[in-house]
Amino acid sequence: MKVVILSGGKGIRAFPFTEYLPKPMLPLGGSPIVAHVINSFIRQGYNEFILAAGYRKAELEDYFYKKDLGAKIDIVNTGEETDTGGRVMACKDLVGDKFMVTYADGLCDVPLDKLVAFHDQNKGVGTITSVPMYSPYGVLDVADDGRVLNFREKPRIKGTWINAGYIVFDKTVFDHWQGENLEKEVFPNLLEKGLAYTYRHDGFFKSADNYKDILEFEELMQDGALPWLVKEKS
Repeated sequence: MKVVILSGGKGIRAFPFTEYLPKPMLPLGGSPIVAHVINSFIRQGYNEFILAAGYRKAELEDYFYKKDLGAKIDIVNTGEETDTGGRVMACKDLVGDKFMVTYADGLCDVPLDKLVAFHDQNKGVGTITSVPMYSPYGVLDVADDGRVLNFREKPRIKGTWINAGYIVFDKTVFDHWQGENLEKEVFPNLLEKGLAYTYRHDGFFKSADNYKDILEFEELMQDGALPWLVKEKS
């Protein structure tokens, strides 16, 4: 099964670093974050990747055409201004009957065999991995008189799940594809038709939206841990 990795955005929130590098090439522990994404798939048996590139595509080519990760990696120019849905559509003729799509800046320890099995059992054409949402801020529980009863640092928001990427699609999804934005148009159209499902994963997920996130990743990796990797089966 091929994996399409959305790799063409300008990464405005990571500016000024993305003025010189495409966001997928931001370094994380000595390697581009997109290389970590690819390696997380390779570890679970996937070895064919399509990088849906655009902004600063040459930097991706320079790295991946020289670096052997033990996988087949094709880099497709999907345009600098193309939105997420348009990038996937541009890869339509390169994928098989079933394929995956994910982001170049998000790492998650979702077990892909269970994700695919869930997708195969439901009646949809698209299954998106969701993870619990955590507040980016400390939360106060306060009494009526203003006395602080409890302080919770970045707690989990009960019952709220967010998009982690790691999406499985049947190729028949293109029969229902509407719009240029995957999140705001394509998926809302699928859910209106009852064709979108989610695999809920209560595990590790983190994305590199800005430089602060990169620093947090680096802190996680200080002892050599890579918490987004699924443990290999013994």
